[in-house]
Amino acid sequence: MKYITEIVDLKKGYDELREDRITVGMATCGISAGADKTYEKLQESLLDIMIDPVGCAGMCYAEPIVTVMKDGLLSIYGHVTEEKVPMLVQSIKNNIVCSELLLGHSLEEIDYYRKQKRILMSNCGKINPLSLHQYIANGGYGGLTRALKLSSQDVIDEVKVSGLRGRGGAGFPTGTKWEIIAQKQGKKYLVCNGDEGDPGAFMNRTIMESDPFRLIEGMTIAAYAIGSDHGIIYTRAEYPLAITTLKQAIEIAKKHDLLGKNIFGVKDFDFDIEIKKGAGAFVCGEETALIASIMGKRGNPRFRPPYPAEKGIDDLPTNINNVSTLSLVTSILGMTGKEFARIGSEKTKGTAMICLTGKIQRTGVVEVPMGITLKEIVYDIGGGFSSGKKFKAVQVGGPAGGCISEKELATALDYDSLSSIGAILGSGGIVVVDDTACMIDMAKYFMTFTKTESCGKCTPCREGTTRMYEILDKITKGLGTKRDLELLRLLAMFVKENSLCGLGQNSSNPILSTLNKFYDEYLEHVDHKRCPSHSCKNLLAYTILNNCVGCGHCARVCPVQCISGRLKERHIIDQNKCIRCGACYEACAFDAIERK
Repeated sequence: MKYITEIVDLKKGYDELREDRITVGMATCGISAGADKTYEKLQESLLDIMIDPVGCAGMCYAEPIVTVMKDGLLSIYGHVTEEKVPMLVQSIKNNIVCSELLLGHSLEEIDYYRKQKRILMSNCGKINPLSLHQYIANGGYGGLTRALKLSSQDVIDEVKVSGLRGRGGAGFPTGTKWEIIAQKQGKKYLVCNGDEGDPGAFMNRTIMESDPFRLIEGMTIAAYAIGSDHGIIYTRAEYPLAITTLKQAIEIAKKHDLLGKNIFGVKDFDFDIEIKKGAGAFVCGEETALIASIMGKRGNPRFRPPYPAEKGIDDLPTNINNVSTLSLVTSILGMTGKEFARIGSEKTKGTAMICLTGKIQRTGVVEVPMGITLKEIVYDIGGGFSSGKKFKAVQVGGPAGGCISEKELATALDYDSLSSIGAILGSGGIVVVDDTACMIDMAKYFMTFTKTESCGKCTPCREGTTRMYEILDKITKGLGTKRDLELLRLLAMFVKENSLCGLGQNSSNPILSTLNKFYDEYLEHVDHKRCPSHSCKNLLAYTILNNCVGCGHCARVCPVQCISGRLKERHIIDQNKCIRCGACYEACAFDAIERK
């Protein structure tokens, strides 16, 4: 076997990580916050220190993120926009810490990270994604080196011992899935599903952009275990940086005999990877729809059986795992399955990458041990809410997930615990909403997405999602009745039980969970034609009270000029013209406008 130390100069990688060094987070989230301009400005500063582009550290709320390693001291800085670079550069030249931008001197000092367990993300924001030297210096390709000393069945057994369950949503045991396809003879395909379509979910993108060699190594281990020589990474065309990064990483791996013929010098161990771009259809996250898309067909799901392990791409056995699953395999082989199984809960082992979004103070990508409570994620990691706002709900699992109320916040983050309260982990998206959110309007938002993304192949999903949306729309406009609530529940159950694929089967979850946990809010809309959260515009009314001083500010901010009145006299709102935008309510400094 050709060992990794013969392939890449490890010392170079260690030197790059340990010497004085400045890093700038240059993943999509960083660039969208201006990290590219920060990077250019730092390069123009003529500092005698290596300036290295790295991936996403997960702190989306603090982008752009810059770290400075100088004289053995690491300083992590946040919100380093282009105009703040001169201040940072001056502090570096003066050998002092820029306290105005400092987040901490280690991840452990930053509240956001204290309850995280970084396995998948251990390299994210730390290494240059395209530096094979840095990847290997951090333990990269140790997992493949160990795997190639074992038989393919021993590798599968190691994954089974780890207790790894697929992180794509269904949670099927990965080792069992591999064992089934390993028994098939002849050519097989290995597919990495990187097509995350949930609103507010970007875990796959983070790994592909920030640590591509981890994914490539995990796929190579999987290929060895199941006996495949052809790998495909399927992702959406809307991920241009991820695609570019992966393409470059694949070429680097080929150059160093880490892909292609006789990998690591092992005779007849051939494996190569190609990238297939999808058009961004949510339904293509389902295995059979994904396979159809790869083959150039319309991304429609089909009945199963036969399962992909029997008939997949070109009617050949096909194994599909998502980005997180395959990337975790790299760590499992590097640390042993028993060690991995010590992390997490009793039935769900290891860690999960979570996209934490919504009305909390610290949003971003987090990696947490399975079994952590939702309350810890929302308050300890996410930092809770801004002043004056209160918790209302958490939507777990994206548009196919379910809402979780405040009394359920002690629920553990794992497949079985979430299922017991009518939710799913899904691919790992968590949206937190405060008391300004209307749960009916939120269910309507997710139903808007689902009905648009339905492929239309089966009637229950195609027609059912549209009818459910129409009922929700009717309720938010103050036209709903109690009969509509009964019909909505019956329709949701029918769609759930009769749809062809997971999109339709889970599309009802936001409706059923909000009906079960926020029924009083539905009744307020139906019985009293009132939205308690003041979110449904058709149910709002703004009235100017007697304590109006006639300053005229409300009239000046009104976009449709529906407010009239003389200076220093009470003004009046023309209810026929009012569009209920709330601009006057927000602008009034005298609390003279009532919102009902």
